[in-house]
Amino acid sequence: QVQLVESGGGLVHPGGSLRLSCAASGSIFSINPMGWYRQAPGKQRELVAVIISGGSINYADSVKGRFTISRDNAKNTVYLQMNSLKPEDTAVYYCNLKYFAINYWGKGTLVTVSS
Repeated sequence: QVQLVESGGGLVHPGGSLRLSCAASGSIFSINPMGWYRQAPGKQRELVAVIISGGSINYADSVKGRFTISRDNAKNTVYLQMNSLKPEDTAVYYCNLKYFAINYWGKGTLVTVSS
């Protein structure tokens, strides 16, 4: 059984930065894609960034150039460095792990960008 625990959310002013972390417990492999999704109030959950097999990275167009995803396989942890945050980045951010045919989700961490 895999569990994902996110941390690092909070309140930040526009233009500020936050770093999210997601630690996975259990046996996972570096080939298992890990990434971040977000869900704003009244909207569907959307992909933010994902690291897939071989280290390839995909970003949503809305965060390219501002967010950076990284992964520490030794710690089973994925990070999301978020810079130049905008009010429209406000959402609950969820960590995701694709363990072969199974999708695992964290409980989410709230990011609020407001002045």
